[in-house]
Amino acid sequence: MKLILSSTIGQYNRVWIPDAEEVWKSAEIAKDYKVGDKVLRLLLEDGTELDYPIDPEALPPLRNPDILVGENDLTALSYLHEPAVLHNLRIRFAESKLIYTYSGIILVAMNPYKQLPIYGDAIIHAYSGQNMGDMDPHMFAVAEEAYKQMARNNKNQSIIVSGESGAGKTVSARYAMRYFATVSRSSSNTHVEDKVLASNPITEAVGNAKTTRNDNSSRFGKYTEISFDKRNQIIGANMRTYLLEKSRVVFQSENERNYHIFYQLCASAEQSEFKHLKLGSAEEFNYTRMGGSTVIEGVDDRADMIETQKTFTLLGFKKDFQMDVFKILAAILHLGNVQIMAVGNERSSISEDDSHLQVFCELLGLEGSRVAQWLCNRKIVTASETVVKPMTKPQAVNARDALAKKIYAHLFDFIVEKINQALQFSGKQHTFIGVLDIYGFETFDVNSFEQFCINYANEKLQQQFNLHVFKLEQEEYMKEDIPWTLIDFYDNQPVIDLIEAKMGILELLDEECLLPHGTDENWLQKLYNNFVNKNSLFEKPRMSNTSFVIQHFADKVEYKCEGFLEKNRDTVYDMLVEILRASKFHLCAKFFQENPVPSSPFGSAITVKSAKQVIKPNSKHFRTTVGSKFRSSLYLLMETLNATTPHYVRCIKPNDEKLPFEFDSKRIVQQLRACGVLETIRISAQSYPSRWTYIEFYSRYGILMTKQELEFSDKKEVCKVVLHRLIQDSNQYQFGKTKIFFRAGQVAYLEKLRLDKLRQGCIVIQKHIRGWLQRKKFLRERQAALTIQQYFRGQKTVRKAITATALKEAWAAIVLQKYCRGYLVRNLYQLIRVATITIQAYTRGFLARRRYRKMLEEHKAVILQKYARAWLARRRFQSIRRFVLNIQLTYRVQHLQKKLEDQNKENHGLVEKLTSLAALRVGDMEKIQKLESELDRAATHRHNYEEKGKRYKAVVEEKLAKLQKHNSELEKEKEQVQLKLQEKTEEMKEKMDNLTKQLFEDVQKEEQQRILLEKSFELKSQDYDTQIWSLKEEIKTLKDEKMQLQQQLEEECITSENLKGDVAQLSKQAKGILLQYLESNNCFPSPASVIAVIQTISEFEKEIELLQTQKIEVEKHAQSQKREMREKMSEITKQLLESYDIEDVRSRLSVKDLENLNEDGELWFAYEGLKKATRVLESHFQSQKDCYEKEIEALNLKVVHLSQEINHLQKLLREENDSNESIHHEVTRLTSENLMIPDFKRRIAELEEQKQELEIRLNEHTENMKGKLEELSAQLIRNREEEGAQRKTIEAQNEIHTKEKEKLIDKIQEMQEASEHLKKQFENESEVKSTFVQEASRLTMENRDLEEELDMKDREIKKLQDQVKTLTKTIEKGSDVHLPTGPKEYLGILKYKQEDEAKLIQNLILDLKPRGVVVNMIPGLPAHILFMCVRYADSLNDADMLKSLMNSAINGIKQVVKEHLEDFEMLSFWLSNTCHFLNCLKQYSGEEEFMKHNSPHQNKNCLNNFDLSEYRQILSDVAIRIYHQFIIVMENNIQPIIVCVQEKFPSSSVVPGMLEYESLQGISGLKPTGFRKRSSSIDDTDAYTMTSVLQQLSYFYSTMCQNGLDPELVRQAVKQLFFLIGAVTLNSLFLRKDMCSCRKGMQIRCNISYLEEWLKDKNLQNSLAKETLEPLSQAAWLLQVKKTTDSDAKEIFERCTSLSAVQIIKILNSYTPIDDFEKRVTPSFVRKVQALLNSREDSSQLMLDTKYLFQVTFPFTPSPHALEMIQIPSSFKLGFLHRL
Repeated sequence: MKLILSSTIGQYNRVWIPDAEEVWKSAEIAKDYKVGDKVLRLLLEDGTELDYPIDPEALPPLRNPDILVGENDLTALSYLHEPAVLHNLRIRFAESKLIYTYSGIILVAMNPYKQLPIYGDAIIHAYSGQNMGDMDPHMFAVAEEAYKQMARNNKNQSIIVSGESGAGKTVSARYAMRYFATVSRSSSNTHVEDKVLASNPITEAVGNAKTTRNDNSSRFGKYTEISFDKRNQIIGANMRTYLLEKSRVVFQSENERNYHIFYQLCASAEQSEFKHLKLGSAEEFNYTRMGGSTVIEGVDDRADMIETQKTFTLLGFKKDFQMDVFKILAAILHLGNVQIMAVGNERSSISEDDSHLQVFCELLGLEGSRVAQWLCNRKIVTASETVVKPMTKPQAVNARDALAKKIYAHLFDFIVEKINQALQFSGKQHTFIGVLDIYGFETFDVNSFEQFCINYANEKLQQQFNLHVFKLEQEEYMKEDIPWTLIDFYDNQPVIDLIEAKMGILELLDEECLLPHGTDENWLQKLYNNFVNKNSLFEKPRMSNTSFVIQHFADKVEYKCEGFLEKNRDTVYDMLVEILRASKFHLCAKFFQENPVPSSPFGSAITVKSAKQVIKPNSKHFRTTVGSKFRSSLYLLMETLNATTPHYVRCIKPNDEKLPFEFDSKRIVQQLRACGVLETIRISAQSYPSRWTYIEFYSRYGILMTKQELEFSDKKEVCKVVLHRLIQDSNQYQFGKTKIFFRAGQVAYLEKLRLDKLRQGCIVIQKHIRGWLQRKKFLRERQAALTIQQYFRGQKTVRKAITATALKEAWAAIVLQKYCRGYLVRNLYQLIRVATITIQAYTRGFLARRRYRKMLEEHKAVILQKYARAWLARRRFQSIRRFVLNIQLTYRVQHLQKKLEDQNKENHGLVEKLTSLAALRVGDMEKIQKLESELDRAATHRHNYEEKGKRYKAVVEEKLAKLQKHNSELEKEKEQVQLKLQEKTEEMKEKMDNLTKQLFEDVQKEEQQRILLEKSFELKSQDYDTQIWSLKEEIKTLKDEKMQLQQQLEEECITSENLKGDVAQLSKQAKGILLQYLESNNCFPSPASVIAVIQTISEFEKEIELLQTQKIEVEKHAQSQKREMREKMSEITKQLLESYDIEDVRSRLSVKDLENLNEDGELWFAYEGLKKATRVLESHFQSQKDCYEKEIEALNLKVVHLSQEINHLQKLLREENDSNESIHHEVTRLTSENLMIPDFKRRIAELEEQKQELEIRLNEHTENMKGKLEELSAQLIRNREEEGAQRKTIEAQNEIHTKEKEKLIDKIQEMQEASEHLKKQFENESEVKSTFVQEASRLTMENRDLEEELDMKDREIKKLQDQVKTLTKTIEKGSDVHLPTGPKEYLGILKYKQEDEAKLIQNLILDLKPRGVVVNMIPGLPAHILFMCVRYADSLNDADMLKSLMNSAINGIKQVVKEHLEDFEMLSFWLSNTCHFLNCLKQYSGEEEFMKHNSPHQNKNCLNNFDLSEYRQILSDVAIRIYHQFIIVMENNIQPIIVCVQEKFPSSSVVPGMLEYESLQGISGLKPTGFRKRSSSIDDTDAYTMTSVLQQLSYFYSTMCQNGLDPELVRQAVKQLFFLIGAVTLNSLFLRKDMCSCRKGMQIRCNISYLEEWLKDKNLQNSLAKETLEPLSQAAWLLQVKKTTDSDAKEIFERCTSLSAVQIIKILNSYTPIDDFEKRVTPSFVRKVQALLNSREDSSQLMLDTKYLFQVTFPFTPSPHALEMIQIPSSFKLGFLHRL
């Protein structure tokens, strides 16, 4: 180790040397140190040189590299020693304004003497769930670690807060308790947390006072146990106090005060409730004015009194109790003012008329004369007599003060006992966290009994601390499998034995207190005799015989023995105790009972066992002294601490003047030595203080690795190889399982090597750059010199050789050269121009051909894909169809089997009836003979009716024939119209040909015009291709619909065949039964009846065959229509793909025309190109028009065909229904004919009624056919009129073209006369362009008109499809249901029964699952269904029904949201539906402002009878609540990805994706983190990345869009999410000093750009989400910007407008360089920025409020869906709803 230190002490290294003022001073070595040198040449920071004498055995400590200075953990320093610790604390506290620093397991807290914005609830939530190393050091981090370990390990914890007076112990303990109360808040209404926090103001009022060092100094020790249940929630607390400074009640030093409660009481004396206490100002009482300082600056005692009363009330203390406490306090003040007068030298007296004595006795219920007597006298009881001895005035004053101290001590214990009772809990304590707020090591000019007890307690705590640190070190070594070597550390057990052992200081003190004549001097002499020269830790001062010195662990302390015995005894004379015991005031009498209740229940409550066997006091006499009581309570405290896991907080007082952020090195070093921080550093430095994970080492020192070493895949092995190469001594490091352990100084050595490597690389880069710059400069100067030389020499030569002749010759040569060169350049230009034009022509031709081939290939590929997909679709459809048919077949077979079984049962019944009738046959024969005649008459009557039916049928057929004839006439007229239209189009085509020929003559030299027309043609062709593609898609949909209709027809045919088979079977069975019956009875009906039955059956069979033939005709017609559509599509594609033949144009040109072409062929190519373009355009326009006309005809045919198919279906269904009914009636008639002969007449009447119904249906059918034919004829007439209008427009356009043609001819003649008018050609070009543009616009308008017509046809087709669907549904329901003759018009109302309301809410709201349903339905479908039900209740004008439905719906939505509070998809779904429901209520409310965007049909659906504005408000409130919960769920899901927010005590932490993820790889570098490792540096396997953030955002966005959430609401939610991302990231940045670097600013800026790209990708730029990231963006810029000059400060002031002054200063103070090449922000620069920011009036809060919610607005978006068109999916299970 010495060898390494000596080797590192070289020139330019820095060391620390002692200094009288600053303790340690930094210096730089000016000359290399060699072994054996006696003097070290140093250069101080002020520039002076110094020869510093050194001892080779104790070289001056080295200074750490700047990269390691200012670290969060002192153990991260490479060189661990006192000056390094002191310098690190100075940098953090004085420059960075950071008051917390880790030192291993200790949190060092510096008192800033200033309010800092780092203790708000936002900070608490930021530290909640974090590991200690993940955030900057903080009191909340220690509290979180204790809370986490308690919950994770179910083990009790302790937080030990120590420090001297004024260091901030009380405030730190208060913040720890506030943290526990916040993070463990229970859901009950007991407010236990508030009560625990309320105990602090009370104990501070009665136990804190102003001292010279602190305005709120705790004058007692306090250990507060906060109890938790199994859910880790606070259920209660308990408090234990130690060594109250009772002497302060009667004595205060200069500039000090008594306890706060006295001054609060005096400040409130004028209030009515305190009048009876007869108090005045604090200056009137001896006990409050003794220090001469009754007021604390900035403290309002009256307001504090109000706060104290509030906390008393919060803890459950009633007004009577509070007044009793105030009575005792007032009595103490009056007792201090009792005047004791001296009566001679041996006596004293008190006047019974003393006003303060009277008030004292009045308040406490005492007898004034007795009090006055025994304050000046004492009773001495001996074995033989009792003697009353008068006291001198000083003795009487001491007796009075002792009584006041005793009363106050009892009151203090009583208040603590009552607080513990108020904080008691009924349940069982599961675990607890103890907060110990105890005085630190104290040494003053005069130290007495109180300092002795305090330092004794600190000795015990230091021993426990040393053992704990030693234990943690050992556990760390064993965990990492490092060989354990015994570490030497200071053991203070000898000092503890000196104080508490048998015959120790305390025992000798107690013995002396038992002696009647014991004195301080006698006790001191015993100490001298027992310990001087016998115990090295005890010394006798040389210059004093009244004091002794003890060598404590922190320092030597000299104690004055005066007052030790009196303070240890703490006695009050017995007579005064008896007087107080007899008090009429119950509380005072209770204080002085002989066997008082223990002041604290802790003695029986604590069941923990000591970790170390302690010595118990065995003398019964020790129980009465203060020392013995304190030792017992200390034993109990140590038992508790040993049974818990301790956490240490050491509070440091930076200066004695209470100046903010002033660093006094001497005072701080003294406290560091006293509080054990340096001892921890020393223990760590003896072993391996620096500990790096392999990942950290690899990332930091990869620059020192060779190429061969970096090729290894195992990073652990690479680290080992590198260390073996860099550090030869293997004893300087150890390899653990997950970490590398370094001895002190090794990390600094590695940093030096790394810095040297970087410096060497910088030198190489600088060398090359400087060489390049110098060479560039040299070449520039050389060139300048050559230029100067050239001109100088030229001038010199010219002057020598210039003459007039030479000038003339030179000028003539220049002129010749000019013309020659011009000629050559013009020739070259002409040659290049011709070549360029030729190349362009061939190139453009090649490109056009290649483009054509590509289009052709794509077109063929599309055709192949079309047929392949069609084949696949057909195959899939056939397989599905076979599957469905198989299912139908099985079902029908089962149905027929069931029918057969039923028929067999009926047959058995008939047989039984026949047998019974056979017995009665003889009696009925006569009746049968009589009825046969009636049967004959009925048969003849029926025959007449059948003839009438045949005649009616013939009449109907004639009518149908007439209609068909009329239809054929209409078709002929249509064909004639088409022929005329074709003739007109041919004429137009001829006119267009003539026009184009003359246009080609006008533009002979226009190559550019051809190019422009080609481009316009390409654009137009693309537009027409898209239009044709849309038409193809529409045709495809029509084909699909046709296929569906055919499929339905086939299914109907199958059902008809099945019915036919059933009829045949039934007829056979009926015939068989009838024959059996007749044979058995030997009685046959008349031949006429049998023939009639057979004829009806044969007629039914014929009708079924007719239906089959009709079906075949329909299929044939559909196939022919399909072929026609294919032919049309092929014609369209052929017209589009026609190419142009150049040879054909050449053959059409005459010889003269060819001779007029110039030699380069430019005019000819231009002419042909224009001609080709115009011809293609003309043909394309014409073909497009023909195509549209054919499409219209095809659609008309389609409409006619669909109407015919519908008519056929209706007729088929009616006939099947009629046939089935007639067959059924006929079968029943045949089976019961013999039994029910008298009912034949009734049967015949029924048949007549059926015939009448058939006649009515036929009449209705014919009327429908007439109406549809009239509609078709009207449509044809309209089409004819439109075609006529189109012809007129075409003729008008032709006239315009002829006029334009004449103008063009004139212009061409002018162009041929003179070539100077070339400019006019461009004007002609523009006119030609305008004509073509006009033509194109006209055609586009025609296309739009045709598209509108197609839309009309589509709507008609959809209506027909709806009719077909209703027909098919009714067919499936059964043959006995009749279809309506026309399409139904729905009203947008859903009918339901009142008793089905609960089922509606259950199925539509409570049981509905959004996943899987959302994709296949319109947005807000449940909302629309609810509103349609609301419309039904409104249409009935039923207020109760409407109110019940609305209340049930709203309660159902609330219930489903409450049951799925954490389900994002469910919340999104119901937020969307609630908004849609609200919009429907507004849209159909009838209010004008909401009806602006409604269609006329939608306005008809408005509510008529009720105003639902109140329910709209309720729904709006529900939507707001859902939105807020929706935002909370999104925040809870995305917040763990943004920063390291863990779940409750996970086993491993999660690396944040927004702050720590390196989107720019290799930018950031790791630094040593010391004992508190960052969780993210341990394992990066489960790291969240920026991709995780974007994926989560995309999931949120897609879910909201799928659920149909309004786009405006989506934008508001995204804005809220981005605000959370920015706020949480920025808050974490404020609390992460290690993240405040230039490189991290670059990473954050890159991550912000990813978020902005996501917004752009989702088209959310106008959501204002980007603006919410502005504070984070400015913080990233602030980290990257230069921070040195005044202009930089001004730029920061101007740019960082979204950051507050506190936030800007926090970032500047936290800025941490990662490399030595970066510079820290100087305090002077921070002060400059702060001076500029003082003019701002912004918030003083550091953290952004992550819980802030932007105001949400629900936009009104009317629903575009027509209510009457909404279909209810079967998956909703709402079959009980019926559409009206």
